[in-house]
Order: sequence, then structure tokens, then C-alpha cells
Amino acid sequence: MKADDELKQIAQEVAGCTKCPLHHSRKLAVPGEGPSNADIMFIGEGPGFHENEQGRPFVGAAGKYLDELLAKIGMKRSQVFIANVVKCRPPGNRDPMPEELEACRLYLERQIQAINPKVIVTLGRFSMANFLPNAKISSVHGQAMKVKGRLVIAMYHPAAALHQQSLKPIIEQDFARLPELIGQAEKAPESPLGNSTDPKKEPKQLSLF
Repeated sequence: MKADDELKQIAQEVAGCTKCPLHHSRKLAVPGEGPSNADIMFIGEGPGFHENEQGRPFVGAAGKYLDELLAKIGMKRSQVFIANVVKCRPPGNRDPMPEELEACRLYLERQIQAINPKVIVTLGRFSMANFLPNAKISSVHGQAMKVKGRLVIAMYHPAAALHQQSLKPIIEQDFARLPELIGQAEKAPESPLGNSTDPKKEPKQLSLF
């Protein structure tokens, strides 16, 4: 199946998903958006109020800040694919529960396999935990690591800067280095904090979870 068709299929499944209790309170599911051949994939945590209303990721205050961060490094939102680890809004914007993360796990894995991005940028600790389960975001943010042959860069969630001003310069510094980190992808070390690599498989064939 072509990447475009697979992403559309996933979006349709997400729209009618009843795998966890989050579907009871959702207005619109938020599967994610962006080109199917995007080189960079940003993965956040979960939809908020505005995302639930519009069915699109990162359209609230954190989304506007993400757009600004991208613009500062000469990138447009339309160039990247943006998704979340959970596709429906947790009530009151609380953290996703383990069963909710598990319910959405396959959707995200299929999106990654369809897009096959060169770089995955995780936004926030729940997204980071999919790839670097033993890491602390305060220790690894802004660093490029290979996880199962794919470049992963962990960053703080843009919303963190809106709630904690002291993180804003850190987030902006990390984003400013993004082009450099991507350019040095081949030199990035294999992460000891991630899952083990099967050298017999190419990244596109690997499940990242």
C-alpha cells in the first residue's frame, strides 16, 4: 500500500476507534498531518482543547510556538509530519494513561513505517519514552541518537516553555541546532538507552516500539 493510502486508512481507523475510554469524550480524533514523504516527523503527546475541536495536531498556543520554532530554522509546518502518541484528547489535558498509550501504539508505529522519516523529533517525555524508555529528558534533550538505525532527537514539548519560562531558551537552543544535528546524522551514536538493534533488518522494516 502506498504511504498516502496507508495514512488515510490509519486516519479513518483513528476517527472511529473505540479501543480505550478516550473515545467517549472526544469531539474529533487527531491522527496527525503532513506529507507522506516527510524527512522529519515530530511526535507530541496528545491533543488539547483546540486540537479536539479541529481534528488537527498542534493548533493551540503550543502549536503556534512550534510554528515559530520551525520558522526560525527556515522550515515550514507543511514540510514535516506532526503526530501524537495518543490520538484523542485526555480529559482536562491530563497525562495519557498506560492503557491509552497502548491503544494508540500500533497507529503511530504504522505511521512511522509508512512515512519512513529520516529523523524523528520527540516532543515531551511520553513521546521520548517510546524510543528512549530509560532516559530522562533533562539529560538527553537536544541530542541526536540512533535507535534501531533511525535518528531520534528528544526535545522538550513546546508547551513546557509556555508553563515554565526558564525552559524557553533551552528549547530554542535545541531547535536552532536541529539542522546541524540532522546534517550529522551518520555520526550519531547508537543509543544505549533505547531498544536493541537487530543488524539484519533495515530501519524501514523495524518496529520502533
